[in-house]
Amino acid sequence: MQVFYGDPMRLTRFTDLALRVLMRLAIEESELPTTRDVAAAMEVPYTHTAKVVARLQHLGLVEARRGRGGGLTLTSAGRAASVGGVVRELEGAGDVVDCDGTSPCPLRGACLLRGALRRAQEAFFAALDPLTVSDLVAAPTGPLLLGISGRAPTVAEGP
Repeated sequence: MQVFYGDPMRLTRFTDLALRVLMRLAIEESELPTTRDVAAAMEVPYTHTAKVVARLQHLGLVEARRGRGGGLTLTSAGRAASVGGVVRELEGAGDVVDCDGTSPCPLRGACLLRGALRRAQEAFFAALDPLTVSDLVAAPTGPLLLGISGRAPTVAEGP
């Protein structure tokens, strides 16, 4: 059995960045930040952010408009998207362990670990299913994100 070293329930950097981009866009109502703006605000390389934005566009979660007055917006589907669904889509359906890799595990036909790890992985995703992107920016997170972005929260957004 080939085990992937590191924390098996840890999100990839790509998924982490995608969730942070979605959260960032969920608090933007009047301004349309560009990919470059979002990358700078999150202190992440522009090229990484551009790849994430392209994937989120492909999934229908983000809309990008070019030119003057353009920028990034979160679609209504993006606002209502299940965090578990987004994470599943971005992380893929791969197993926590690679039993069929270049050196297949001799236990793969009778191993109880593989099934247990698959159930644990699904439980991890299922715990995220009830959360939407909008839920992620509810108080106190949304107002804090606004403060980090350099914008003062409005009365409706909180202190």
